[in-house]
Amino acid sequence: MHLLGFDIGSSSVKVSLINGENGNCIASSFHPKQEMKITAHKSGWAEQEPESWWANLKLALADVLNESGVNPESIESIGISYQMHGLVMVDKNLEVIRPSIIWCDSRATGYGENAFNEIGGERCLTNLLNSPGNFTASKLKWVKENEPELFAKIYKIMLPGDYIAMKLTGEVQTTVSGLSEGIMWNFKENSVANMLFDNYGFLSEIIPEIVPTFAVQGYVSAKMAEELGLSTKTKISYRAGDQPNNALSLNVLNPGEIATTAGTSGVVYGVSEEIKYDPQSRVNTFAHVNHTAENARLGVLLCINGTGILNAWLKRMTGENISYEEMNDLASKIPVGSEGLSILPFGNGAERVLNNKNIGSMFSGINFNIHQKGHLLRAAQEGIVFSFKYGMDIMKDIGINASVIRAGKANMFLSPIFRNTLAGISGATIELYNTDGSVGAARGAGIGSGYYSNANEAFVNLKKMEVIEPDNSKVPEYEDAYNNWKKELDKALS
Repeated sequence: MHLLGFDIGSSSVKVSLINGENGNCIASSFHPKQEMKITAHKSGWAEQEPESWWANLKLALADVLNESGVNPESIESIGISYQMHGLVMVDKNLEVIRPSIIWCDSRATGYGENAFNEIGGERCLTNLLNSPGNFTASKLKWVKENEPELFAKIYKIMLPGDYIAMKLTGEVQTTVSGLSEGIMWNFKENSVANMLFDNYGFLSEIIPEIVPTFAVQGYVSAKMAEELGLSTKTKISYRAGDQPNNALSLNVLNPGEIATTAGTSGVVYGVSEEIKYDPQSRVNTFAHVNHTAENARLGVLLCINGTGILNAWLKRMTGENISYEEMNDLASKIPVGSEGLSILPFGNGAERVLNNKNIGSMFSGINFNIHQKGHLLRAAQEGIVFSFKYGMDIMKDIGINASVIRAGKANMFLSPIFRNTLAGISGATIELYNTDGSVGAARGAGIGSGYYSNANEAFVNLKKMEVIEPDNSKVPEYEDAYNNWKKELDKALS
């Protein structure tokens, strides 16, 4: 029996097919081969066409089916991972009303701040565990105030993964985990966040049917089976935002366990059983994939928008055909601290960890006589790691202590400088695994469909590929470099 995983990112859509019995990935593909277009009509805006996610999913799925040659009847179920916090709106014909306002769009920050003050900070935090901030509900408020003619057409709102599931099944559904990431779930009342909806002037009827994260949520429709080359017997049995799903893919399900990613953006995600929150909502608390009202499992999420995107920007700006491996090699020749050069990586929109400020990326301490390309490349990686350290110190205040960090061996974690600096400055052991979001989603599908009896069975073949221990001899150097970086951040925030 086989399991499919879809990972709907803002850069690309990836599809993986795994053998359910041994957990091995049989075939995998992603589209587009260049980064997916993000439209920014104004500074701080970010939109994508949901139809582009679907078009690229079809291309990647076709590759996987052709490469694997499997009989579609053997595909037990599908799991969906998706970019968090996006807003998709459909009318009564289930047609998309406008482009999706995606995760890194910061236009709605002011609406979230107003709601936080009007409802009351303590009430928001004890019920929603977060400020409404710039999340999905606040994005919808922006549409209501600025595009009333489109708002009037809304039948249901969805998150990006809900949209993909709707295309597959024809059913409009969502999950508690998904609603919580949009700040649309009241943890105290275990219900939709009517207190926020009332403030924003929404009716709860715009929320789709709520289904469990792990469950048979529907089947591939006859129309989609024909269009995609799948079977109507195939179930959709799991969906989750990309960061909860990344934690699942690393078998991070229990209190005290921590998962990390460092792609376009960077995330540290810790699981807690205690309902705690950051009073300033610089790190955020959502329902994890295995959360229930009776057995709390909460994901505390630190997000840094400007992570791998800074590294990719520098790659383009070099003006030559240089690989990431060559960039890492140049950076490795530079001492810790980049000889006084510091880079703040916050150039991809407003940062929650900075109280929703958009300070932009900054380069400081440049010395034209000593600094070369390698210094820039190392300072960029150090700046990304130091932004993680800054946020992880906030996470400690609500009980998330990183002694072991799990990550997939991909993206920034392919860089020895990045992972050694992160281990050194955090004091955590880093474990790298052979998994990614689409493979994790496929395993999640197996749990949700009942193919696997439990998570332990689903992850029995998860392989640890590398372990990075902190180099204690370099800790003083890392700390000096971090303190220098932190002074520059403090100046930028003052």
